[in-house]
Amino acid sequence: QGKVHLELRLSEVITDTGVVCHKLATRVLECQGLPIVNGQCDPYATVTLAGPSRQSEAKKTKVKKKTNNPHFDEVFYFEVTRPSSYNKKSHFDIEDVDEVDKMEIRVDLWNASNLKFGDEFLGELRLPLKFLRQSSSYEAWYFLQPRDNGNKSLKPDDLGSLRLNVVYTEDHVFSSDYYSPLRDLLLKSADVEPVSASAAHILGEVCREKQEAAIPLVRLFLHYGRIVPFISAIANAEVKRTQKLFISRDPNTIFRGNSLTSKCIDETMKLAGMHYLQVTLKPIIDEICQVHKPCEIDPVKLKDGENLENNRENLRQYVDRIFTVITKSGVSCPTVMCDIFFSLRESAAKRFQGDLDVRYTAVSSFIFLRFFAPAILSPNLFQLTPHHPDPQTSRTLTLISKTIQTLGSLSKSKSANFKESYMATFYDYFNEQKYADAVKNFLDLISSSGRRDHKSIEQPILLKEGFMIKRAQGRKRFGMKNFKKRWFRLTNHEFTYQKSKGDHPLCSIPIENILAVERLEEESFKMKNMFQVIQPERRVLYIQANNCVEAKDWIDILTKVSQCNKKRLTVYHPSAYLNGHWLCCKATADNTPGCTPCTGGLPANIQLDIDGDRETERIYSLFNLYMPKLEKMQEACGSKSVYDGPEEEEYSTFIIDDPKETYKTLKLIIEGVGTLEQEHAQYKRDKFKKTKYGSQEHPIGDKSFQTYIRQQSEISAHSI
Repeated sequence: QGKVHLELRLSEVITDTGVVCHKLATRVLECQGLPIVNGQCDPYATVTLAGPSRQSEAKKTKVKKKTNNPHFDEVFYFEVTRPSSYNKKSHFDIEDVDEVDKMEIRVDLWNASNLKFGDEFLGELRLPLKFLRQSSSYEAWYFLQPRDNGNKSLKPDDLGSLRLNVVYTEDHVFSSDYYSPLRDLLLKSADVEPVSASAAHILGEVCREKQEAAIPLVRLFLHYGRIVPFISAIANAEVKRTQKLFISRDPNTIFRGNSLTSKCIDETMKLAGMHYLQVTLKPIIDEICQVHKPCEIDPVKLKDGENLENNRENLRQYVDRIFTVITKSGVSCPTVMCDIFFSLRESAAKRFQGDLDVRYTAVSSFIFLRFFAPAILSPNLFQLTPHHPDPQTSRTLTLISKTIQTLGSLSKSKSANFKESYMATFYDYFNEQKYADAVKNFLDLISSSGRRDHKSIEQPILLKEGFMIKRAQGRKRFGMKNFKKRWFRLTNHEFTYQKSKGDHPLCSIPIENILAVERLEEESFKMKNMFQVIQPERRVLYIQANNCVEAKDWIDILTKVSQCNKKRLTVYHPSAYLNGHWLCCKATADNTPGCTPCTGGLPANIQLDIDGDRETERIYSLFNLYMPKLEKMQEACGSKSVYDGPEEEEYSTFIIDDPKETYKTLKLIIEGVGTLEQEHAQYKRDKFKKTKYGSQEHPIGDKSFQTYIRQQSEISAHSI
């Protein structure tokens, strides 16, 4: 709720009527960390002196606009009478000593609101007067508390009930060097053989929920650029286990469970793919939410006046538009997601070589089933809308999501996937080969990689081809005769051109040799729709596309497949080198570095604000929380090492492929966690010794400080 800084002074005064009374001065200095309500905080405070038989009028500070750390510095005075030397003509009520001791000063914080429902309550503080001595001053910080509503006259069930699950996490993060041993152990997880013996995989084994482990692991690996090798390693291990366990079953079941692999990929897509969803789905989702076209196709649920055929047409148009925007968005897919999909495709293809479709379903099960379909179904959870849609819009999005999910699944009997007959009827609109081809082309693009893998069994994936005009490379004579029409072909391995489709390539440029792809200014050759493919040693291929749309498509897709090349340029020449100089900057040397920054290309790599030390601290906290399971896993390693028979039931929940390696890693984890635990204990001792209870660092109400004091008292008593 935030905290408040108060100064209280109780003074004895003699009034003009001769009454001896006590005056309480309450100074509201400042607040920190007040809650923000609906994106704003315009706070003010009210101060009240209350007792069993009296309550003064609430006194109010000025409103401080647009801050949740307001400085008030306002003083309010209250008179408290004592039963000594008083005048009965005084207009103040007379309380005996017991009642005065029951009085309290109450400070309430409010957010000034223009809403008709009134101002919003932020937090309160109640302080009994009995702790203040005569003529004493007391200054301290206090945590604000939730509202104390007193005894309710309503029965508990009068207003219904609400069940909440609230989790509060507090991280005390040290400087980076404290975490080096544990962090290094985690980051080398992808290189451990088998990966089940790695620290990251062990965390997934001991956590109650895989999601619990996946969140900090993904953030840590993303921060240090190790997410792709780690997910590749655990995905390969999962595919191997699937092959052993389900050798006679459908291989399309891989990655469908809630394994560490699937949870890590889900979390990576949610982090790295949020911008991708914004540029892909948000415009259409916004339109659906605003226009409210009727799209109900269940005859039973039709409203009066609605036409079933019109509704089907409305829904078909929405599905068509969303399907098109998804399948055309491959060039915008974040690089890290593409690299992961490439790894999944390779792993599935190697293990299930007899099934040609598994290389597609391994990817579609994530990008459609766990990314696009959920984002359409619940756009508020993916930051596409601020609130949950209304019932009619929610129903429309549900129908769209079901159809998109089925279109992306590439299963052979799609109509049978629907339990509802009206959905099977509606799906007949999309039962055409062009939809399956579009999905496959999209999956080919997002699961291709410019990185050559010599162990790959996959054939090069064709990404785009077509006729364009190119200028001869490396010649000294210029003119139209040096421009020739050629058939261009782009795969995830190379960019080639030949005289006609099917001919032997006249030129082949490996993807790793594409250092930049940029537009070429029209003045260079007096030709429109030109772009340049820049290669090592300043070798440049100038190409003219058929139109501006084709030029953009080629630039986007070439940039996409080459954007991870280590030697990509940061600057380029927007014009050609002609007649002994660059037309753009007039430099005469043909090897002069570029004069213009390369364009940002595609928003494929979004910079994430991740604190690697904080994520390591969270992983330490999880290991510490599940220490009993780590110790039991150690026992399981010992049991498997000396006993080769059937696995004991209490150890069967752990995946242990190599007991010796797993035991070594567990020992290092427990040592690292123990060291950090000691550092935390020392930190708390030092911190609480140096600070005073009631200070800004430890406001009154700080339970961690109270716990520490209690523990120290118990230790002292035990020592005595």
